[in-house]
Amino acid sequence: MDAAHDDTLATVGILGGMSSESTVQYYRGIDAGINEEWGGHAAGQVLIRSVNFADIEGFIADERWDAAGDYLAAAAGDLEAGGADFVVMATNTMHRVAPAIENALSVPFVHIVDPTAEAIADAGLDTVGVLGTRPVMEGEFYAGRFADHGIDVVVPGADRRQQVHDIIFDELTRGVVTDESRDAYVAAIDELAEAGAEGIVLGCTEIEMLVAQEDVPDTPLFDTTELHVADAVDRSLGAVAS
Repeated sequence: MDAAHDDTLATVGILGGMSSESTVQYYRGIDAGINEEWGGHAAGQVLIRSVNFADIEGFIADERWDAAGDYLAAAAGDLEAGGADFVVMATNTMHRVAPAIENALSVPFVHIVDPTAEAIADAGLDTVGVLGTRPVMEGEFYAGRFADHGIDVVVPGADRRQQVHDIIFDELTRGVVTDESRDAYVAAIDELAEAGAEGIVLGCTEIEMLVAQEDVPDTPLFDTTELHVADAVDRSLGAVAS
């Protein structure tokens, strides 16, 4: 039998369902990170509160951000009530309403930009391109958080932004991956590099399904899902103070 470690792990609360594809990546990634540290059959202490993505999509389409904040704050409260020691949200876009979630919790909320910005700084970069949904690429909530870390952001032009956004909602959130869409993303990355980006933030938790470092070997990629999950693993193990 494996040694029991549950009493030494902090419980990770995952606010998920945006989409289920990204939530699966968080769950598997946290389990894998704990297992890498402890071996055997060790896995994470995880609570998942999955919301209805149709509701979220409606909030985004209608730009009802206050309603989205109330909805997600209530769901995050369920995680705290269930015993989560800290909360991560498995989406970039809905971090637009992060303040509402933070205000509703008495446990820490770990913002997805922060571990990403730390990795960018550790790489010695100060200008990055961002790919994600239109709210992520166009919103001050995202670029402003990077600016707080001293990092400048560049984004694709309007037509390319729409294409990147549509691929996320029409394909990636449904688990659909095509070579045509990969080529479009690689072209967007090349354009951002030409515009001065020293690296690229994969600012949607599903983009890792489509683009890998091997697709753009000359441009560093910063996968927000991977970095957020790694931070959650460290916090659960006690390597980072919550």
